[in-house]
Amino acid sequence: MGVMLAWLAFALPVQAQAPQALPEVVDLAPVVVSGVQPGPGMWRVTSADGHTLWILGTVSPLPAKLDWRADEVKAVIASADAVLGSPGWTLDADVGFFRGLTLLPSAMKAAHDPQGRRLDQILPPELYARWAPMKQRYLGRDRGVEKDRPLVAATRLYGAALKAVGLAPRSGVGELLEKAYKARGLKPVETRLVIKVADPRAALKEVRGSTLPDVDCLQRTLDVVEHQLPVLVDRANAWAVGDIEALQQLALKNQYDACVGALASSELGRRRGLTDLEARSADTWLAAARDALARHPVTFATVPVHALVAPSGYLERLRQAGYTIQAP
Repeated sequence: MGVMLAWLAFALPVQAQAPQALPEVVDLAPVVVSGVQPGPGMWRVTSADGHTLWILGTVSPLPAKLDWRADEVKAVIASADAVLGSPGWTLDADVGFFRGLTLLPSAMKAAHDPQGRRLDQILPPELYARWAPMKQRYLGRDRGVEKDRPLVAATRLYGAALKAVGLAPRSGVGELLEKAYKARGLKPVETRLVIKVADPRAALKEVRGSTLPDVDCLQRTLDVVEHQLPVLVDRANAWAVGDIEALQQLALKNQYDACVGALASSELGRRRGLTDLEARSADTWLAAARDALARHPVTFATVPVHALVAPSGYLERLRQAGYTIQAP
């Protein structure tokens, strides 16, 4: 569940020199909740004719050892007439590489820089000086990562840092929801924006041979790893224990938004139709939500919390469209 992770966001390469000194690394010791937890309540969206859309706000990462007691959510799904899939975007291309782009960038065949450069040759010196201690701390002596594109290196670092503080990008929440859908005999309605790739093999060849601007993605990831891990833990804990007030206060976008933004503004992104993804994805999901509210007495959906509660987010747009919103 959740919005599909970003693809490639890449910054122009800059020749780098080996850093003279490494910045101090500050130890963080956030405490992650574990065991059986209630999870958050749901937002209720009601139409004039009494039809209801129940929305579960989602976050990622979550505590790695979370046992979610989803009684309320299961009850809603058991009474639902329809389920909406999470918003996001997907590539319509039957090539394993493109599926990997939205799931696990480190598995990409195009993981390495096409010019054979290492990170110390791609990153500006000051950025490499930040990367080096974080790499040592979370990835140890893994020398292979130095050959990766910045996006791939960022993904590997982020995953290792989450594991170190007891978080996981994927939890059992999605699996639990899928079981509830199956028990009710419902298949989620596809609500993601579909980007058609007419010539996927040519696009794959283009990506493999391109120098792509993903330095911004690595920089944003370092910002999170260096300074925001406690915030991610607090947000994950807030979701687990059902603290809606804290969850709304900590409703932050993830660092991969920098990747999406850079990709959308790149020449490759424009040629492949990967522009205005956030706005277009929101429009696609909201259209599906309005249709469900018109057709079904009860609908269940999942949406990332930050997209729900933003000042011009999904809830506000539904409110402006005339629906009644009740917070958990």
